[in-house]
Amino acid sequence: MNKLMGFLELKESSLPTVPLMEYQSGVYLDSKYLWTVRTAVYRGDDLSLPRKVGVTSEEAVKFADEMQINMKERGKVFFYPYFIADKSGTLEVRREELIIEAVKGDLWNLVTYSDRDVTYRLSNEYEEIDGNRNFLNNEEIEKIRTCGNKVRGMFRDEIYEGKSILLEWSYAVNTNAERERLSQPYLVFYEVRTV
Repeated sequence: MNKLMGFLELKESSLPTVPLMEYQSGVYLDSKYLWTVRTAVYRGDDLSLPRKVGVTSEEAVKFADEMQINMKERGKVFFYPYFIADKSGTLEVRREELIIEAVKGDLWNLVTYSDRDVTYRLSNEYEEIDGNRNFLNNEEIEKIRTCGNKVRGMFRDEIYEGKSILLEWSYAVNTNAERERLSQPYLVFYEVRTV
């Protein structure tokens, strides 16, 4: 499953996800908010694709229009309102185990800078914690765990073939163009792929 398929799977799932919308020229993006624009290709290498995160509506539209021209028939352009990430991480769903890695702030702190506050390895038989065991509270862990069990059902064929499902998540806070916090933190997933 590539990034595009993952975006579409998440959008159709019952998991809490970003309000992902496919970009079309002429779409109105409210200037009261910042925006994230992501690209996805139909096939081929889909790592490190062009994107803009937390940009003004004007910059988002300009970038999205350029990406539509550059990508032509090779892929799609998506957008959603930018959010502030209090905590972020990955969730790896395996047949008998869930692995949650978490970091303070944005996911880039984990995937780009290799920062990590904690790793939880959870199964019916054991619970291993490496790092700051209090980084995620019990309610946050349980929400992620519940979503992991849903993912196991959604992708049961892939998991029984021996593959893992890797998701990216954040405890997000809605914001406006001035980056003011407009909500309490809530769990949201924004990427899924097989590994």
